[in-house]
Amino acid sequence: MAKAIMVQGTMSNAGKSLLVAGLCRIFARAGYKVAPFKGQNMALNSAVTKDGLEMGRAQVMQAEAAGIDPDVRMNPILLKPTSDMGSQVIVLGEVLDTMKAADYYAYKANLKSSVQDAFDSLSEDFDIVVIEGAGSPAEINLKTDDLANMGMAKMAKAPVLLVGDIDPGGVFAQLYGTMELLGEDERAMVKGLVINKFRGDVEILRPGLAPLEEMCGVPVVGVVPYTKLDLDDEDSLATRLNQHSSEGVLDVAVIRIPHLSNFTDFNAIERHPMMALRYVDNAVELGRPDLVVLPGTKNTLDDLAWLKESGMARCTKALAAQGTPVIGICGGYQMLGEQLHDPFGVEEGGDAEGLGLLPMETTFTTEKRRTRITGKCLDLEGVFAPLSQLDLEGYEIHMGTTTGSCPASVCLHQQDGDVTDGGQCGNVLGSYLHGFFDAPGICDALAQALAQARGISLPELQHKTSQAFKEEQYDLLADTLEAALDMDQVYRILNEGV
Repeated sequence: MAKAIMVQGTMSNAGKSLLVAGLCRIFARAGYKVAPFKGQNMALNSAVTKDGLEMGRAQVMQAEAAGIDPDVRMNPILLKPTSDMGSQVIVLGEVLDTMKAADYYAYKANLKSSVQDAFDSLSEDFDIVVIEGAGSPAEINLKTDDLANMGMAKMAKAPVLLVGDIDPGGVFAQLYGTMELLGEDERAMVKGLVINKFRGDVEILRPGLAPLEEMCGVPVVGVVPYTKLDLDDEDSLATRLNQHSSEGVLDVAVIRIPHLSNFTDFNAIERHPMMALRYVDNAVELGRPDLVVLPGTKNTLDDLAWLKESGMARCTKALAAQGTPVIGICGGYQMLGEQLHDPFGVEEGGDAEGLGLLPMETTFTTEKRRTRITGKCLDLEGVFAPLSQLDLEGYEIHMGTTTGSCPASVCLHQQDGDVTDGGQCGNVLGSYLHGFFDAPGICDALAQALAQARGISLPELQHKTSQAFKEEQYDLLADTLEAALDMDQVYRILNEGV
């Protein structure tokens, strides 16, 4: 069985996901077989494993850092919010139900065995499992049947590193207050404190560390400097969603719909040297970009209604009529069509008019399509012609079938025969394919297409593939943690357990 260590935080966005990824990389570089794990994750960013099961994007990123394929056992419970009060509950990669929060908390004790079995099974295949907590372990109203923090640590018999975020201030109160709100048995699980995202001279911080250790009864195992990294984000707390200005040659505007999901689809555009990506949620910010993108959503009909009420639908249609390229991915593709039908009440129920930019109709079904696929762009016309015949790789996660009369945009290679996906009508393009922009050459071709539409020329582009860039980022993260943490102490905590 694997040894386990757990990273918990004083709050959301304390840096747990990246610390887990960094530890996975460190242990993997040291020659261990290591896997990430998160018993219960709430996020709209998800991905599909090779065997067609859905899991949180953060654990996919952590698996990449560990140099292994994502496995649904790494994230047995995924909650995907569909509204302010409810979430789609995904257990071991498959949809269980959509539940209101109160109903889920009444039910979740039934899922403990699924989480325990997934962890035990994963532990049999690896030397080390690095577990990520969720939010804060000091949420005293949520301790019953906890599957995310101290409840998970006890199930895994994992020592805990408690991480505080110094960037917003109050890190000493975060760490001490969290320890004080833990029960005696829970405090005994915490074996080390980590201060994350520190800016400046660590010597200024040092006089406070000894009193903190004395008050908490736990050593500080490291002060991690604020490091600019570009890796896949877990959820809507991502700082990249607050980018409202564009300084690049080509301006790409992603509409920030209320139930935005899988915004990691656009990281490759953001990294491109000729394109600047920003997220907008009102007509003034939208302006006149070189490309408008409608992203994926966990509630297509509700977000479509928001587009109309906010004026963003009218603005998007006006820009498209003036020749501005528009791309829709997954739910965004569905919204570009003429009609959407929900006869089974999968989302809001009933029918709705789409933006009418593609002659397509979508009917929601109760079955969720989840699959990893390869493919290629078909022979596209007009502004998107430079993308023609380029290879693609990604995944589909959606409920609904879209049909219509416009030419398809993508050919998907499947074991039982190729099928077409998406559609193009002039300067409007749609596809169900998450990861559309990640394949080598796609972003270069898109940049050339947008430059041609602007009547400008771009220099010869020489830059890294998305995968090569990610590998560099994982190594930078691991190097930073190895320098900042007392790794001898971390290994001792790992080996001694609880």
